[in-house]
Amino acid sequence: MYLSILRKTVQLSAFILLVYGGILLGPYGADKLSKALPSLSCAYDPYSADYCALIPLQHQIHHGFEQVFAGHIPFWMALIPIAITLGTFLILFVLLNKAFCGWICPLGFFQDMLSIIGQKLGLRMKPSLTDETVNKIRPIKWLMLSGLIFVLPLLSAAGYVNETWGAPFCAICPSRIMTTLLTGSTDQLYVDTASSSLMVLSVIGDFLFGLMIAIGLTVRQPFCRICPMLALHAIFRKVGLLRLVKNSTPRCEKCGLCANACPMDIREIHTEMVKQDITFQDCTLCGRCVEFCPDDKVMQFRYLGFPIFSSSAKYFKKRKQAQTQWEAISLANLNTKINKK
Repeated sequence: MYLSILRKTVQLSAFILLVYGGILLGPYGADKLSKALPSLSCAYDPYSADYCALIPLQHQIHHGFEQVFAGHIPFWMALIPIAITLGTFLILFVLLNKAFCGWICPLGFFQDMLSIIGQKLGLRMKPSLTDETVNKIRPIKWLMLSGLIFVLPLLSAAGYVNETWGAPFCAICPSRIMTTLLTGSTDQLYVDTASSSLMVLSVIGDFLFGLMIAIGLTVRQPFCRICPMLALHAIFRKVGLLRLVKNSTPRCEKCGLCANACPMDIREIHTEMVKQDITFQDCTLCGRCVEFCPDDKVMQFRYLGFPIFSSSAKYFKKRKQAQTQWEAISLANLNTKINKK
């Protein structure tokens, strides 16, 4: 209960800063911050206080290696800006690990709100996807990272595909449309007919944004599951100071409440009985598994090896009660009561 309230407070604060922070920081606020944030904060948002690492990575690969292939600069010079971006990303990432997804990312918060809206409207919320579906979805984030962030910009630099494909992920990223719409701009919600490539990318972007909203009302965190930022996090997750730790007991084999609570449907949280560090590839460190573990100190958040939040039977009872009360509140139930009166 308390962790969820804290998380929503942090998410809302980060959302306001990253979507509207430029209003306070000035029009050049993004230039004063990292330019390599480990979450999907978009540079297309005119009021953004910072933007994600995927934006400069695409442009640096595209334009840097374009100069290499043209013979204007040596190979190593193209690597310098990429190394700086990844280095900045890594410095930030080490501090919070994958919690940038679960606590900071504006698009993650937006999807959380979609889930709440869907539940309050009385729509059927799927508590989990099948193992088969999850297994099919998981590789997509790696294809998105490799194909859209690295391969296509590199192919564009080499001249195998046109300039349009130099930053393909930005063209389809739902955060680009979401953040600009929330600042009152419809400039990014369009179909670009300037070329066939631009038309394809803009149609995919609009479709993906609409699909995320439609699915997000009934399925938890739909885009997070295929997000290339999640894949980039997975590569470096072992160096993060914040970890999710499990001290398995025989009761764990029959429980499974942690996996049911996980918005990313990571069944391994339940089935892993040997490893202590269970910060899995798809984990966003949201903390719901810790909250819904009914046993003392079985699930923990640890920072630099020190426990900062642990599961407990007492906390679980309060959290479960609060969750039941929260789920009982819905517009569908309210309409039913009104009609009975």
